[in-house]
Amino acid sequence: MTSSWEPRVEAGPTRPDPKGFPVGMTVAAAIAFVILIGLGVWQLQRLKWKEALLAGIARAEAAQPRPLEPVLDRLALGRDEEFVRVKVTCPGLARAPALELYSLREGQIGARLISACPVVSGAYRSILVDRGFIPDTVAARPPPDPASRDPIEVTGVLRPGERGNFTTPPATTSKWYLHDARRMAAALHADAPTAPLFLMAETSTNPDFKALIPAPFPVDIPNRHLEYALTWFGLAGALAGVYGAAVFKRMRG
Repeated sequence: MTSSWEPRVEAGPTRPDPKGFPVGMTVAAAIAFVILIGLGVWQLQRLKWKEALLAGIARAEAAQPRPLEPVLDRLALGRDEEFVRVKVTCPGLARAPALELYSLREGQIGARLISACPVVSGAYRSILVDRGFIPDTVAARPPPDPASRDPIEVTGVLRPGERGNFTTPPATTSKWYLHDARRMAAALHADAPTAPLFLMAETSTNPDFKALIPAPFPVDIPNRHLEYALTWFGLAGALAGVYGAAVFKRMRG
């Protein structure tokens, strides 16, 4: 005769199913995927900007210089005059007071000299001229003489200033770090209003001072943004593939 009594076995705690959907891994993979795609899109935007920059440089280099004042009048009416090649006569520019803008050219640290040039325009009374680059190995500077009115004819290209960010050092009395037309014009006591574009000189403002090198454009402008974009998109695709394989293997057990 069998006993009706049987020992009762308590069930232990339920263990998680090893084949369950990997939520944590999915969230991490999704965040990484979005970041990689975002970097790829950003590089495509940089590609568009770089192509426009290169096209503008090529257009400016091939164009004949126009008189500056009519170009400034069109600028005041809302016309886009970036990369327009112009010419203007600046009285006293070779001995004008100058601000020094930190710059890097062909791997060499130096400074660009920024001075004000008075103009006769219906909209503006002055424009800032980027006179060129001086390497840090040269301590001398063209001696300023505010009383000088010797005319200097300048040919160059109109360019806007740069936008800084949180990494841009603040300007000091001896060094600037951005082409900032408004603040530079105030520091130079330029006649107001000052044009919002810079005249990047391609002809010498100081023929007797060879260390000052007119440099309206960078010597070499690499354009590898499409390569970078494809790299980021490729990494995103590889991540998706690895994630898919990992989930498939996990769900199959």
